[in-house]
Amino acid sequence: MRKLYTFLVALFSISALLAQTDTRLYDIVNAVSAERIEKDVTTLVNFGTRHTLSDTISQTTGIGAARRWIKSEFEKTSADCNNCLNVFYQKDLVKKGDGQRIVKDVWVVNVVAVQKGTKYPNRFIIMSGDIDSRVSDPNNFTSKSPGANDNASGMAGTIEAARVLSKYQFESSIIYVGLSGEEQGLFGGKGLAAYAKEQGWDIVGIINNDMIGNISGVDGVVSNRDFRIFSEPVPPTETEDQRRARRFYGGEVDGISRQLARYIHKTTKTYMPEMNPMMIYRLDRFGRGGHHRPFNDAGFAGVRIMEAHENYTQQHQDIRVENGIAYGDVLEHVNFGYAKKLTAVNAINLASIAWAPPAPTTVEIGGIVEPSAKLKWNKVDGAVGYKIYWRDTTSPTWDSYKYVGDVTEHTLEGIVIDNFFFGVAAVGKDDHESLVVFPNKIFR
Repeated sequence: MRKLYTFLVALFSISALLAQTDTRLYDIVNAVSAERIEKDVTTLVNFGTRHTLSDTISQTTGIGAARRWIKSEFEKTSADCNNCLNVFYQKDLVKKGDGQRIVKDVWVVNVVAVQKGTKYPNRFIIMSGDIDSRVSDPNNFTSKSPGANDNASGMAGTIEAARVLSKYQFESSIIYVGLSGEEQGLFGGKGLAAYAKEQGWDIVGIINNDMIGNISGVDGVVSNRDFRIFSEPVPPTETEDQRRARRFYGGEVDGISRQLARYIHKTTKTYMPEMNPMMIYRLDRFGRGGHHRPFNDAGFAGVRIMEAHENYTQQHQDIRVENGIAYGDVLEHVNFGYAKKLTAVNAINLASIAWAPPAPTTVEIGGIVEPSAKLKWNKVDGAVGYKIYWRDTTSPTWDSYKYVGDVTEHTLEGIVIDNFFFGVAAVGKDDHESLVVFPNKIFR
């Protein structure tokens, strides 16, 4: 009986350790305010239009007024946290004819707020929303274009995440950004991705939020819990050697953006189990695009978070009633409780990544024609240990793991390399983990 008692105590202790969570993330979820998001979406809608080519001089109308207001909100947040945010404009001149939707020269201006990390200030995780809006004709920059859900919801969520997370300090840096020029050809993302390259930023990834406020789909489905995470399979910058290796060793669904998507899925299921994150194995919606793509094009990880059930009558539409259907992206179609939930999804993932150590840069795998898989990796500064993850080759998520402590190699006895996919994550002192790294070298 005593042996059974000792066994049960040990089993309970192990279970408690495995279930350990950081209560600060629950606090972050609770701190996100639907009321503040509603107020911010309303303010953005009241600028009339935020088309990239619209008025920049007026104090009340157009994208110029909108971006100045966004900058002022980031600056207010910074003032409340003892100037913890570095707020600035990042801009590029886009010339007339640089795309069918650029009908005159225009400055594409992004509003950037950087919360510097205490240990890894040049390591960044980014949350973005889009500033601009449009009606049916993408080149019509004067008509009323409220853009309440597309994408005042994502922009308001980004502003709100900054307010909440500015109350904390993180080892890595977080960037909150309003991107312009999305509807005209993803120009804001292109500009910021190029700027990041020039500055030598170490970007963990970008979480692009584009439409996070609609719960009633054109398909008749109504849900305030489902949301989609779009991610591309492998970076477009991979080399021919890397492509050739994938044919023999696997990894066609294990690129850096897919690992970011899995991370968001796992964190959400842990801290917000009422939500249903749907990992969509596609860069974006069929034939459409979003502002994470320019970062993917530059070789950075990036995903798009958005509602699961879209209503196309409320996107890119002139405001009108036609055949009994009210068209237009107006305020009354935004569900602010849902926007709060997706903002919280972003906030807890930003925090978890920014509190975690960096990921290993090199993960090697061996065990060919052997009964056990072998892995080794580089030591990571700030890591107190490492987890080896594995999953069935057809599974979308990392389903099994082993914590191996502060070592840099390990053999998984009895687990055959041929039957699973593997990865390694670094674990920090508060149990926050880096993204999982898929093996990028082979050893024998």
